[in-house]
Amino acid sequence: MRKAAAGAAAVQRRFAHVLRAIVQGVALLLTHEDCGRIHQNALEVLETLGVRVDAPEIVHLLQDAGATLDSEGRVRIPRRLVEQALQQAPRELTLADRAGHLWRLGPAGGSVVVTGNALYITRGRTRSDLRSADLAELARVVDALDNLHGMVGTSLADYPPTARDFAGFRVMAENTAKHLRPCIFTPDGARTLIEMAEVLADGVPLRERPLVSTGFSIISPLHWTALALGVFKSTAGKGIPATINSEPLGGATAPVTMAGCLVIGDADVLSGLVINQLLEPGRPCFYNVGFAHVFDMSAGLALTGAPENALLQAAGADMARFHKLPSASWMSTESMCSDAQAAFEKMHTGHAHAAAGVNLIWGAGNLESTLAMSPEMLVTDNEIAGYFLRYAQGIPVNDETLAMEAINEAGRSGDFLNSPHTLKHFRHVLSRAQLAVRDRRGNWEAKGSRTYEESAEERVREILAREPKQHVTAAQLAELKRIEQAALKSQGAKP
Repeated sequence: MRKAAAGAAAVQRRFAHVLRAIVQGVALLLTHEDCGRIHQNALEVLETLGVRVDAPEIVHLLQDAGATLDSEGRVRIPRRLVEQALQQAPRELTLADRAGHLWRLGPAGGSVVVTGNALYITRGRTRSDLRSADLAELARVVDALDNLHGMVGTSLADYPPTARDFAGFRVMAENTAKHLRPCIFTPDGARTLIEMAEVLADGVPLRERPLVSTGFSIISPLHWTALALGVFKSTAGKGIPATINSEPLGGATAPVTMAGCLVIGDADVLSGLVINQLLEPGRPCFYNVGFAHVFDMSAGLALTGAPENALLQAAGADMARFHKLPSASWMSTESMCSDAQAAFEKMHTGHAHAAAGVNLIWGAGNLESTLAMSPEMLVTDNEIAGYFLRYAQGIPVNDETLAMEAINEAGRSGDFLNSPHTLKHFRHVLSRAQLAVRDRRGNWEAKGSRTYEESAEERVREILAREPKQHVTAAQLAELKRIEQAALKSQGAKP
């Protein structure tokens, strides 16, 4: 009898879980109860194990708020502080670009796709250090792709390490109007690029028009470096969205079981949320367990494009929704070049994100576990994003889409091609691929029988052959270069 009652209760919980998924229009992996258990264990980790915090000023800030410092120098964060941070953090946030777009992102929905950071550029099968000229070309390709909404900074080999963040920001700003998410290498560099972003905003506060966002990763498990904390501090106070990243490595720096890995990830991100809300109450933050890795025991590699990555990343969106926070994750691959493996791994992870309702999908153009960027992969990921973003729109059911008037008018003849209803709706209902073959064989052969890879290469050549667009005014460019040169001079460095 008790077994039957327990079974019935389990069915009821699962049914309620499915109903929530239907109402929210997303594919939930974790039930509300699952998320609650993960969260309660994460709270226990923060209270009993604590977090390493390498910045004394932040340690004092946490202590003043009620955290304690144990004998090993770890900061133990009480549940009360986590609950307070969750109450202060906005349920939604806004990203903007210079083309006039504003995206409202949060648990209720909305997804944008951005590129990834990298050390190298890959063309064909060849990899080389990524330089500012390469970043400019990548930004021009991104600017031409409709399904990519933002550009992430990279490491530039032709600039000193301490200047790569703000120098890269200037290069991106010149070559694309998309949202900018610089990779930050020093707190001073963060302040410099925020000054540059204010030039691009033309007097509009970044709080109102977030053309730029920022963020940093904790060293999993539970270790905030002075650099990460310095970046959070130097970008606080202006309402600039921050991505709080956890990168647990399942089987190495986190439990191999995915539920255990999510406990570490939840504790990582929530500790960063507490710190950010103490630095700037109400700061908009992305909850990001979507950078989780898994460890390939046979190869000794941290994987980013495996099925388990897709599960962890989608579950991260469930945890963000449980906390009523916007979510982020990445679509990635271990492939060394823009090939079939890269395409199927990124389609799988990207589709998992979109189906789970991830708000910020990172990694377009990335290869080799995010170490490299490829212009050909950018155009392929743009195509992939078109597919999964269309899937995420779902099937609206209402009087107009049920089309009963059209059925009554054209049903007998079977001719819906000439129906006014078809003419009214086909453009936004039916997707159009840019590179995938949607043609008859004879036409395909007449055009040269090109493979998809050849079409992607041609698309990149066609974009780069165009006259570059001007995305900053002469006055803005002069001011960006002045700020950059002043920062370089203060470092005693030259590019």
